[in-house]
Amino acid sequence: MYRSKIVMHEPAWKKAGFADEKSYAAALLKILKKRYAKQLKTSLGHSSAFELLVATILSAQAQDAQVNRITPRLFKAYSTIKDFADSKPSQLYKYVKSIGLYRSKAKNIVLSARIIMEKFGGKVPSSMEELTELPGVGRKTANVVLSNAFRVNHGIAIDTHCITVSNRLGLAHTTDPAKIEERLMPLFPRKEWGNVSHMLIALGRDTCTAKAKYCERCVLKRMCPSSTYRAESGKGAPHV
Repeated sequence: MYRSKIVMHEPAWKKAGFADEKSYAAALLKILKKRYAKQLKTSLGHSSAFELLVATILSAQAQDAQVNRITPRLFKAYSTIKDFADSKPSQLYKYVKSIGLYRSKAKNIVLSARIIMEKFGGKVPSSMEELTELPGVGRKTANVVLSNAFRVNHGIAIDTHCITVSNRLGLAHTTDPAKIEERLMPLFPRKEWGNVSHMLIALGRDTCTAKAKYCERCVLKRMCPSSTYRAESGKGAPHV
């Protein structure tokens, strides 16, 4: 009787020549941390925890550069949490209309400001449980605020770059952000969780984009299981 063969893919850490997955993760961390040392922070412009919260809500399905183009005018017009709480979502439209889903985002920002004023004494909460009570705030947004505004590493913020890169590195085999976060957290020291997110994002923007990967100029080209790098290959050609 015919039996189909089950193909077992060699683990990324083993393929790269490491003794176990944690050793592989530690090596990735060391290399990426050195390469992207100047990018170990959010690229979203902000001067307070609330401004970061607003910017992160706006950044959903939008590029940080797009958000940074509109927030200076927004934060000049509404300089305090109370200013946002006292406004109407429609009053924010003219500042945020260039961002996708701007109507729902404006509504979430105003409602979040009101909840912060009424329930949290006018201060942005600093726990995952409290932050995710706010409209439009999921784990990713909460992790960004906690890590960058409060230096609290509750988890790892997973965006589209993190999804792409973690799969190509063989650290995850899913596109589910929650499952990827759960998969990555045990592999890295808790104190580095914020940096892990920043480094994966930096690599995703630099050489490992969703549309194409530039393996020849990637710092992980010799150890990444998805690398198409060959010593004799041409320089700088993208691989889709």
